Amino acid sequence: MQAPEKTNYDVIIVGGAMYGTAVAWFLADNPDFDGSILVVERDPTYEFTSTAHTNSCMRQQFSAAINIKVSQFAADYVKNFRAYMGGDARVPHPRLHSFGYMYLADNPGFAAVLQENQKLQAACGAGTRHMTPDAIAAAYPFYNLDDILAANHNTQDEGYFDGNTMFDWWKRMAKERGVQYLTNEVIAMNRNAAGTRVESVILKSGEVIGCGTVVNASGPRAVRTSRMAGIDIPVEPRKRYTFIFEAQTPLDRDLPLTIDPSGVHMRTDGTYYMAGCPPDVDVAVDYDDFTPDHDIWENKVWPAIAHRIPQFEAIRLRNSWVGHYAYNTLDQNAILGPHSEVENFIFVNGFSGHGFQQSPAMGRGTAEWITYGGYRSLDLTPFHYDRIVRGEKFVEKAVI
Repeated sequence: MQAPEKTNYDVIIVGGAMYGTAVAWFLADNPDFDGSILVVERDPTYEFTSTAHTNSCMRQQFSAAINIKVSQFAADYVKNFRAYMGGDARVPHPRLHSFGYMYLADNPGFAAVLQENQKLQAACGAGTRHMTPDAIAAAYPFYNLDDILAANHNTQDEGYFDGNTMFDWWKRMAKERGVQYLTNEVIAMNRNAAGTRVESVILKSGEVIGCGTVVNASGPRAVRTSRMAGIDIPVEPRKRYTFIFEAQTPLDRDLPLTIDPSGVHMRTDGTYYMAGCPPDVDVAVDYDDFTPDHDIWENKVWPAIAHRIPQFEAIRLRNSWVGHYAYNTLDQNAILGPHSEVENFIFVNGFSGHGFQQSPAMGRGTAEWITYGGYRSLDLTPFHYDRIVRGEKFVEKAVI
């Protein structure tokens, strides 16, 4: 374990994967922030983080306007990544593969929800189309649509991107601007006598480090970190499965990220294809439990994709892995902002699978909140922690 360079930091970020790094970078890049930043990450390999297991997908097909705007900023950010990183010639141009999401509806109720969502998305400037089965078949003749009534599809700034390139460059350039990354672990926090502030954190190696602000960027372990400050949040680790497969007869065009009524999703992944799903019994698991369930491929995923795309009857599984969602059990949306009583404890938690695509806007917004005490770009207050206290759900109908 490494020792910190200082005994006090203006901002201590607990967790150095995608969100810890997003906040660190946007703080370091903000000309109005001149404080010191420490990022504490327990596993510098990131092997078991949600960041390492991401599918790097991006969509604007949400039912809440703020979620649409968050992803629209992300799409612009990816497409203009070098410019956002100060025009540094070393920074690559990550590609946004815009073949879109295809939400399939097999019942009138969900078809109506899709139609309602499309109207909102269009009003926000998204390119979503509401499609009949005939229109779907004309664009993508490989689908079996016998049980499908309608679909929504968007090929404008929606698909997948190389999120790990973005993460790597945020981290690299944050370090260049003075952010310290520490291989260690925060194991406890000390609050003031009134319980209104975290005064210091205690590292596993024994050091006590003073802080101005603490940011909880602990992914699926978020509640472990919050409890150190006497706070409970409804975030738990839940398994999500990803499968990479090869088709004996590949499709003649890109496969949109297809959200099948079975709960399985699938998309093009280079020369291969990717599929994924939650387990049938979707419950909290241990933080270190990444044990696969091989029956899911044979009994759930393969039958579903072969039914939807008969050409996928003949496929070969090439790779698979299990990752964790940082699952918000209240409403499956982000928890941001300060705690209502421990005022310098900041949340960036509970993204429930939306994390990579939301990281530019959420990282920027959190840096604004720390620097200014408010937002200067998108108003992210609908995601704030105070709704957790009230038990008030952030309503988002398009959760995968």
